[in-house]
Amino acid sequence: MLKHITSNEYEQEVTNYDGKVLVDFFATWCGPCQMLGKVLEKISENDDIKIVKINIDEETKLAMDNDVEVVPTMILYNNGEVVERLEGYMDEEELKEIISK
Repeated sequence: MLKHITSNEYEQEVTNYDGKVLVDFFATWCGPCQMLGKVLEKISENDDIKIVKINIDEETKLAMDNDVEVVPTMILYNNGEVVERLEGYMDEEELKEIISK
């Protein structure tokens, strides 16, 4: 299941989390974001990774703090450290390959 978080939860859910976390910065008006949301939902059901979503229109400062200039933008963390930054739509196989590294 995908969890929508706010800036108040970011540290606990992402930077202080032991393990992999994929953060999806999205906007409700973004078509590729909606397509990616379905892919992330599927991955979250089958893979051992925490996936959180952040709405850039509601969390503008958090998006700016993470240098999000396009949506969708995904940032992969491992034990609180950024290991990958991805922009744009990706299919399930592409994402799984990157996550499994």
